[in-house]
This record gives sequence, C-alpha cells and structure tokens, in this order.
Amino acid sequence: MNSDGADLPVNADGLKFALRRMSGGVSVITTGQGEERTGATVTSATALSVEPPCMLVSLNRSCSTWPAVARFGHFCVNILGHAHEVLASQFAGLGGLTGADRYRGAKWTQLISGAPVLQGAAAAIDCELEEAIERHSHVIVLGRVVGICIGNGGSLVYRDGRYFAFAE
Repeated sequence: MNSDGADLPVNADGLKFALRRMSGGVSVITTGQGEERTGATVTSATALSVEPPCMLVSLNRSCSTWPAVARFGHFCVNILGHAHEVLASQFAGLGGLTGADRYRGAKWTQLISGAPVLQGAAAAIDCELEEAIERHSHVIVLGRVVGICIGNGGSLVYRDGRYFAFAE
C-alpha cells in the first residue's frame, strides 16, 4: 500500500475494516408471518437483473433470517429512509431484540408474497425466493420481484459503523 495507508492482514478483521470504508444503502430484509417474523439489517441488497426483475441479498448463514426465508419462500427488501435509524439498529440485533420483537415501533403491511413490508420505507421490493447459493459463511439469496412500493424521502446510508441520511 502507499504511504497514506497501512497494510492489513488478509483475514476477516482486515476485510471488515476495508469494507467499512465503503458507504452502502441500508435495507431491512423481512420474512415470515405473525410471531414467526424475523429479519436483518443489510447493506448487501442489490438488483441482480432488471429483466427479469430479480434481487440479490447476501445473508449470514448463522442468523435467523436465512432459515426463515428458506421456510417461507419469501422476503422483502425494505429500503430504509432517514427516519429509520432506530429500526436499522433493532434489525441489526442491537438492544438484544430478536424475531418478531424487532418489528416494534413501526407499521407493517404485506404486498404479494406475504413478507412484511415497512410502511413509510423509501421503497419496498417484495420477492419470492428463486434460488439460494450457499458459500462460506453466507447465502446468496436470489428473489423474483413480485411487488414494488415506492415511498418518499431519501435513503439511509451506513459507513464506518455509523448511519447517515443521504440527501436528495
């Protein structure tokens, strides 16, 4: 590396440190129904293709979200807005909330798949599970888009362990 930076070991900590330098849009991946709802905060949701409409999400295999997506066959990519920082923290597991308790303090609905959809999200992309590719510690989840809901306002961004409001 050049004189402006330091070399890091090629391991999990080094990679996490490097990736924290990259800003990412914050989404909550939701799945399940009723008391069997769960979800996770991610910066790894993106479109795989627009024709046909398909989303790609990377989920840790050890979290509760992946088994629920596999069981229910659906998920929603809820793109968080400026006002959703607390919700992002809840779904990241801060405060010890798990499962359906992570849904507190927000209003939820459904579109087509049955996955929970955040009312007031910057956008929500409702998906049915199309394929899952297990690699190392994560699962690459591919979802066929079956519904889209657009809200108002800018999106929430994550960088260096902090949330930022992305101005329009």
